[in-house]
This record gives sequence, structure tokens and C-alpha cells, in this order.
Amino acid sequence: MKDQTIICLANNYFFDPTSKHHVMRELSKSNNVLWINWHASRRPSLNRRDFSSILEKLKQFRRGLVQVDERFWVLTPFVVPLPSSSLARKLNRWLLQVQTRRALRHLPGRRQVWSFTADVGPLVGSFGEERVIYYCVDEFAAFSGYDVETTRRLDRELCEMSDLVLTTSQALYNSKRVYNSNTLFVPHGVLYDHFAQALTADFPVAPDLADLPRPVIGYYGLIQDWQDLDLLAEVARRRPQWSIALVGKVQIDIARFRLIPNMHFLGQRPHADLPHYSRGFDVATIPHKINELTRNMNPIKLREYLAAGLPVVSTPLPEVRVYEPEVRIAEGADGWVAALEKAITDRSCENDRRRSALVATEGWAVRVRAISEELTRLDTEAPARTRVRRPTTSPRLVSS
Repeated sequence: MKDQTIICLANNYFFDPTSKHHVMRELSKSNNVLWINWHASRRPSLNRRDFSSILEKLKQFRRGLVQVDERFWVLTPFVVPLPSSSLARKLNRWLLQVQTRRALRHLPGRRQVWSFTADVGPLVGSFGEERVIYYCVDEFAAFSGYDVETTRRLDRELCEMSDLVLTTSQALYNSKRVYNSNTLFVPHGVLYDHFAQALTADFPVAPDLADLPRPVIGYYGLIQDWQDLDLLAEVARRRPQWSIALVGKVQIDIARFRLIPNMHFLGQRPHADLPHYSRGFDVATIPHKINELTRNMNPIKLREYLAAGLPVVSTPLPEVRVYEPEVRIAEGADGWVAALEKAITDRSCENDRRRSALVATEGWAVRVRAISEELTRLDTEAPARTRVRRPTTSPRLVSS
């Protein structure tokens, strides 16, 4: 796929890199990308976190169009965050057309809309696009604070009107293909070379890990309500000689966990530094609660941990089970302590490199190439913006 103009609707570009960043950066190597910071999916609450977020969005809005790479621009529009209001959705469509018109005028090529959020169906057709791609990475209606009924309806409508639906887990694939036969399961990729640096013996350990008592049981990523901190706290109490190190932005109340002396909340760190933390972990963890949200997840950190050669212990998430027995699945404090003890003894140069090799061919370029091939197939089989969809029972998967 070359010389297209891709209009990407996603949450804040200036957050830590996620799948949407990696995919768009790959696409921007041969296409123009206009990333629109979409922030109307959830009605703000009257709390400090949302107030800070509003202030940050206003600052970004004042900056206007920002060029972040040779063929990559970011725009934070002024929109009304009232997802349940049909009037607000109509107003947002008009606002977005006005605010993107100037940017799109200078970007040549056939246009595609790529959405990484479920609620942008009312915007389809606003940009003169020939293709609409819904890249579904989560079951959005399961997030705290979302209007469940509205989000489910908008998600279904976006599936039905898209030319291609991409899902990052088998569970999402199973639910979305009911609404669109052009649905493809594309597992997450990995910045392999970046994280494989941690395999090198003299690669520096992050300074705030270096002095912690070993073994270091590590986690990095958002610290949100879907992490089972109670489980990690019980592990910490049973093994007080271990260090439980959590790296990431905290978005919940953790006051009671800070009282546990061997639980260490190290805060958010740049993505560039994560291999240094991987180098300092003895075991990496995915301590997610099991619920509708997490059953549909495919944690990006799983492949990053493996690329770094780390043994991984996880709660029983469906997408993590793909890597058993290299990834140990455990339930409850007893199971977690036993699995962690086995993982600690599993460290060796040979074992670390074997784990890393499991994901060596799963780079983001491979994933984007598979998507491009699917779009080429659609171009040959159906005219642009054809929206007749029927359910299918035969899955089409991109093998991991």
C-alpha cells in the first residue's frame, strides 16, 4: 500500500506507544498519515484526572496541526465529549470536517479512514474516503466510564459500515465477524530489536531496579482497575524477600498497597527505557483480572517480555495461553507463588534466547504487510465503499 492518505482516529498520540502507534508509523513510511486525537468516546467526570486531561487536550488544540515525522501529522480537534447525545455526534461531525479541511487539502492520494475507537461511525463519509478500516483492539463497552448501550450500538454500526474489520484477539474476531464478513484476526506485533537488547549481558539495568532485593518480579504498563493488585499484594506478603516492581502510570487508588514494604510503584517511564527494566526483571508478569474486558485483550507487553527473554507468569487470559508452556498460567496466590518460583529457576542464557526466538518474526512490519495484502484483495474483489456484509463461519487469521 503506497501513497494513500490515511486518516487515523485514535486516542492521544502523545500517550505511550501502543499498537496504533506502531501500525501508523509503519504505514507512514509509504503513505501520508493524519492522526486525529479523538477524545469524545467518554463523558468526562468531575474528578482531578479528567480535569487534567481536559486541560491537556486544550493545550494540544491550541498547538494546531503538529508534524511528528516526514509524512505524519497529528491534530487535536475541538469536539464535544457527549457520546450518548445524537446532537453532539452531529455537531462533532461538522466540527471535524471544518478542522481537518485545511490539513487534508495538502495531503494528496486516495483517502482511507482507520479507526481505533468504536464510536466514530457518525463520522464515516466526512473525509471523502474510499475505504474505512476498523482496527478493534478492545471490547470498548467493558471499560469503566463508558456508556455500555451506546458504545455497543456504535461498535456494531462501525463494524457493519467498514470495508475491513481488524481484531487483535480471537475473542474479538469471533464477536465482530458476526457483523462483517471482511473481518481479520491480526495479533499484535513487537519491536523485536528494541526489546531484545535486554538479552545482552552488559546491557544496563534501570537504576531504580539495581538496588532492589532479588528476585525482582516485574510488571510494566498502565496500573488500572483491570490489574489484580490484591493478588500481587498477597504474593508480596507470602514472599517478603522478593521485590514486586510495578512500572507505569497509576490511575487508581494504591494507598493501601504502598504500605507493603516489598511492593514498589516506580511510576511512568519512557518507552525507550523499558528494555532496561526488562533487563532488571527476573520474572515478568501479566496480573490481569479475568472479566469481559481482559478476555478480549491481547497484551502487547507479552511479546515484549518474550523478546527480552523473560519468563512470564500470567493469569489465564485466552491470548496468553497461545504461548504455553513458555508462559506459565496461574490462578490464585498459591498458584502464582508456585509458578513464580519455577520461573525464577528457569533463567539461563539458553532459555532466555529460546523464549526471545519465539517472537523474532512477529514484527510490526509483518503485521502491516498482512493487512496491506488484505486491502489489496478487497480492491480486486469489490469496489471501494461497498458495504454489503454477511456473517461468516470460516475464520481468516494472520498466523502468529
